[in-house]
Amino acid sequence: MIDLPKSTVFNRRIPKQKFYENLSVTAELKRIFVEQINVIYWRNKISPTTVNIAAGETVAEIEVIEIRLNQPGLDKRVLQLIDREIPYHILFLLVFEEQAQAWIGYKEQSQGGTAAFKPGTYYNTEWQPVNEISLRIDGLSMDAVYEGFIRQIAGERLEDKTGGGLKDAVARDKRRQKLQKEIAVLENKVRREKQFNIQVALNGELKRLKKELEEILNGH
Repeated sequence: MIDLPKSTVFNRRIPKQKFYENLSVTAELKRIFVEQINVIYWRNKISPTTVNIAAGETVAEIEVIEIRLNQPGLDKRVLQLIDREIPYHILFLLVFEEQAQAWIGYKEQSQGGTAAFKPGTYYNTEWQPVNEISLRIDGLSMDAVYEGFIRQIAGERLEDKTGGGLKDAVARDKRRQKLQKEIAVLENKVRREKQFNIQVALNGELKRLKKELEEILNGH
């Protein structure tokens, strides 16, 4: 799998019912845990005590959680639930047979002065052979290592020509995805619309959205 220092190895099995026995978990999500997941392992603990890296301002530890699946895919709500239950930043490794994917959620600190983090946008690699998936620890602080994992996993999605930080890159990516969906919906409306004056109005809005998308893609 990914090559992390031996000092980070934790290798503890986590009973999956620990997550879905919570009274607030819906029956549907419990069923997903049972049907889609075979076993969960806490593989690594990356922290200033396990690697020679300075503490971060927002990232204290990064836990590597391996989820072995009964099928080639996992409902993202499972990752969100685990992210809420474990008060640290998490790198997920999904494994099905001999294939693996890396997933990570961009966690922002909750508002209101609490120390909690809320999971936001998730990024993932493609499925690839288990022995070919590769992530490296980059950076001199836990914050930098976490950002490095996100950027390695997200790839082109977070390429930012403006030179901004991770938060700005994530915001731009979310806006890009929203614009692409809105453009697709408008294009369908234009094709179906019979009234010329409405077509003109829709095309005007379509042109505006496409211009904004182009500016984001060009880094303006």
